[in-house]
Amino acid sequence: MIKYLGSKRKILPRLMAALSNLEGVKSVLDAFSGTSRVGYELKKNGYQVFSNDINHYAHILAQCHVEAEASATASTARHLIDELNQIPGQPGYITETYCIKSRFFQPQNGEKIDAIRDQIDAWDLSPILKAICLTALMEAADRIDSTTGVQMAYLKQWAKRSYNPLQLRLPAMLDAAADRPCRSYQLDALDAAATIEADCAYLDPPYNQHSYLGNYHIWESLCRWDQPEVYGVACKRIDCKLSKSDFNSKPRSLPALTEMISRLRCPNLIVSFSNEGFIDRSAMEQLLAQKGHLQTIELDYKRYIGAQIGIHNPNGERIGVVSHVMNKEYIYLVSAQPLNLAETEQLASPPMTSP
Repeated sequence: MIKYLGSKRKILPRLMAALSNLEGVKSVLDAFSGTSRVGYELKKNGYQVFSNDINHYAHILAQCHVEAEASATASTARHLIDELNQIPGQPGYITETYCIKSRFFQPQNGEKIDAIRDQIDAWDLSPILKAICLTALMEAADRIDSTTGVQMAYLKQWAKRSYNPLQLRLPAMLDAAADRPCRSYQLDALDAAATIEADCAYLDPPYNQHSYLGNYHIWESLCRWDQPEVYGVACKRIDCKLSKSDFNSKPRSLPALTEMISRLRCPNLIVSFSNEGFIDRSAMEQLLAQKGHLQTIELDYKRYIGAQIGIHNPNGERIGVVSHVMNKEYIYLVSAQPLNLAETEQLASPPMTSP
């Protein structure tokens, strides 16, 4: 799966253990699905998953990793991916925008991305097969990019991996448990909360001013293939300036989460949040305690690698050091029935490293 700021890869065992303590949970709403890493793990563990994310690239990832059934699609998808790997490069929007105007990909790889993306549209595939092919392309491009993991900037010197040739692979897919088909949605989080019913909701909302659309604008453009106007050194989509979530606003984030929780049609709730977020532990616990029985699991967590390598100016020169390299990740459990405190306390150690 693609590199992702805020990925919960390292705490998945803790999340699954926490979920197992909730009685009668067979279905889960993943309301901010991102890369679908959590949704994929939920499906692997037999849960019926309803993945949701407002960003188009995240919806594509959920269609592939969560909604698609491996037994029904893998064989055809593998054949399509083999064909895509044979297509010669042809310069286009990606080459011009992200290899020449900016330096996210080597030009030879940008040309391959352009040609493959055009072919995916030319095939007029079913939504699921198209999502699988687009996911394979995103993951292949992610393996040869020249960033520290987000697309707010690119490295001053080409990353070693950027010289590798683009090569698509069949993405990770699963079959759902019997009678528990998984689905993906592209709704505003508040609308998803009001319309999707499940035994438990998992919320991993944005926690600071940086939007995921801004952090991963290339994937959005690659999936939409709308060739938008761009701005700035990183050539961000122009709608990164216009599309602002309440969850990326310090004064509006708590009211937005309060409204979302009031709309949820789920008796149980798990919230993952960082101590670097706009909503502190006290305010979060005060809010969630109104929903049901609350317990908080605290984990030590290494910060994103960009925060660990120091502060640099636009020329790539180091001009300062960060104040800290560790933070706290909180897993808040809200249940309809009281939980066993001793069991949940065991989930809080040892410290976790960053994704």
